[in-house]
Amino acid sequence: MASHPHTTTLQNVARALMGTFMVAAGTGHLTFQRREFQAQVPDFVPLSKDTTVLASGVVEIGLGLALLLAKGRNRQLMGIGLAAFYAAVFPGNIHQYTHHLSAFGLDTDEKRLGRLFLQPVLMGWALWSTGALSLSSRAKATRPTSSRRP
Repeated sequence: MASHPHTTTLQNVARALMGTFMVAAGTGHLTFQRREFQAQVPDFVPLSKDTTVLASGVVEIGLGLALLLAKGRNRQLMGIGLAAFYAAVFPGNIHQYTHHLSAFGLDTDEKRLGRLFLQPVLMGWALWSTGALSLSSRAKATRPTSSRRP
């Protein structure tokens, strides 16, 4: 695999937007949106809601900066890491929906339900914009095909 996989200008712009969004969201976790993010922490998380929000904010800032600064294969790995992060926090979105918690303007069940469908989009965006989707297509392309005998 090439050390610097090719990404298009559109992917680079999308990745920069996502990285900037992640840094801003992480900053919100640590400051002015701290209480609203607590509404998304499921009750089963063993840490306090505030500690969870602070920790996830630090992770979001780190992932956002990595999206902005990482190169080559590291960029792809950050895309996979961010997609995994989005999967890990998805139970929080479900918690907000199932417990009818208003935060971030999601003040109806319809809005909270709609938010659930955004998570797979974010995961795809993270994978596509970093070129990580090409990892799976390359693996399939280089995998030897089994020969069938009649």
